[in-house]
Amino acid sequence: MPEQLVSINPATGKALASYAIHDEKKVEKALQQSVKTFEEWRMLPFTKRATVLKNIAKQIRKEKDELVKLAAKEMGKPIQQGCYEVEKCASTLDFYAKEGAKFLANEVVKTDALKSYVSFQPLGPVLAIMPWNFPYWQVFRAMAPAVMAGNVIVLKHASNVSGCALAIEQLILKAGAPKGLLQTLLLPSSRIESLIDDSRIAAVTLTGSTAAGSKVAEAAGRNLKKVVLELGGSDPYIILADANMDTAIEIAVRGRLVNSGQSCIAAKRFVVDKRVKKEFVVRFLEKMKTVTYGDPMDEKNRIGPMARVDLRDQLHEQVLASIAKGAKLLCGGFIPDVAGAFYPATVLTNVKKGMPAYDEELFGPVAAIIEAKNEKDAMRIANDSIYGLGGGIISKNRARAEKLAANELQAGSCFVNDFVHSDQRLPFGGIKQSGYGRELGTFGIREFVNIKTVFVK
Repeated sequence: MPEQLVSINPATGKALASYAIHDEKKVEKALQQSVKTFEEWRMLPFTKRATVLKNIAKQIRKEKDELVKLAAKEMGKPIQQGCYEVEKCASTLDFYAKEGAKFLANEVVKTDALKSYVSFQPLGPVLAIMPWNFPYWQVFRAMAPAVMAGNVIVLKHASNVSGCALAIEQLILKAGAPKGLLQTLLLPSSRIESLIDDSRIAAVTLTGSTAAGSKVAEAAGRNLKKVVLELGGSDPYIILADANMDTAIEIAVRGRLVNSGQSCIAAKRFVVDKRVKKEFVVRFLEKMKTVTYGDPMDEKNRIGPMARVDLRDQLHEQVLASIAKGAKLLCGGFIPDVAGAFYPATVLTNVKKGMPAYDEELFGPVAAIIEAKNEKDAMRIANDSIYGLGGGIISKNRARAEKLAANELQAGSCFVNDFVHSDQRLPFGGIKQSGYGRELGTFGIREFVNIKTVFVK
C-alpha cells in the first residue's frame, strides 16, 4: 500500500481523507510537463496571460463556498475569514492581469548606444513551498505575479491541506488554463531538497518557518537558484502614550485574532507605554474575554481550532513556560476539555525578555503585553527581536508615528493606526530571520525574472 498523507479535521480530530504520496514517476512527469508548458506560456503576449488569470479569478469566485468549507474542515479556518481569503485570491489575480504588463514593460535607459533598455524575462518553473495557515492565499499570492511574468508553478503544499492543494490545481484547469501552469505534488517535506536540486526547477519561493527557510535557502544556494523566503514573525504593536484607545483596542483584538492567531503578521507583542498600560490592559482584556472559540463553520466563533493538536500543545507549553518565568496570566491559558485542537483567547502581561512570549513567535491566539517606559524604550523593545516581518504604531500624532515607522521600526511592513496586512499593490516580505525577497506589488512580479540589459549600437 502506498504511503499516505492524511487530512484531519482539527475541530473534531477525525480523519477527513487520505492521499497517496506521489511517486518518482509522477514527479518526473510533472517536471517534464512544467518545462513543456513554460516554453509555450512564456511566448504568449501579456494580453493572453491576463485573460487566463481573469478566468481563474472567475472560477475561484464560482467555487467560493466549496473552497471556504474545505479550508474550514482541513485547517479550521473560521468561515467568515475563509470568505475574505478566497476573494483576496481572486482580486489579486485580477490585479496582475490588469497591471502586469505595465510592471514588466521594457525600461529605456539612455546611453551611448543606438538603443538600450532593460527587459524582464521569465526564469522557468518555480517551486512554491506553501504553508497551511492560508491554504489558498499563500499559493495565489506567489502564483499570480510569477505566472503573469511568464513562469509556471510546481506546488508543494503543506501535507495537512492536501485537499486544498488539489482543489487549486483543478480549479485552474477548469478555468481553461494550460495543463502544467500549476501542478500540485503531494510529497513529504523530506523530498523537497531533491526537487530544488533538479535542474528543471529555476527558482524557489517558500512561506513557512524560519527553520524551514534556512534549509530551503541552503539547498537553493548550493544550486545557485533564486529564492524568496517569507518566514516567521513576532510583530510588535506599539501603543504610544497619546494613542486613541478605541482605535488601539480595535486594532489589537483584530490583529491578534486574525486566522485564530495563526498568521505570520498577526499582532503578537503589544508594547505599551506605561502611562496608558493600565487602561489598555483593562479594555483589551474585556474584549478578549468575550471572544468565543468553537466550530469554524459557526459564524459566531471568531476563533476556530488550531490547525493541529501538536501545534496547540506547543503554544500551551510556551504560555506555561512564560508564566513560570514571571508572566501574569489574565485570561485563557488552558487546554479545553473538548475534542479538537482548540485554544482560547489568552492574554499575558508582565512579559519580559527571556520568556517565550517575548523571544519566540506565538502562533495562536495568545497576546503578550510588554510595558515600555517611554517612546524610545518602546522602539527598543519592538526591535529587540530576531524577526522583522511587520509592525504597527498607534498614535494620534500621525506625522511622528510615520517618522518612527519609516525610519526606526525594523520590519518589512510598518503600519500606522492600522493592523498589519498584505495588499497586492504593495511589496510584502521581511528582514532578519523573517526572510528576504518580496511578494506582491511591482517588486513581487520582478523577483522571478531575468532583469536583462539589451544594448544595440
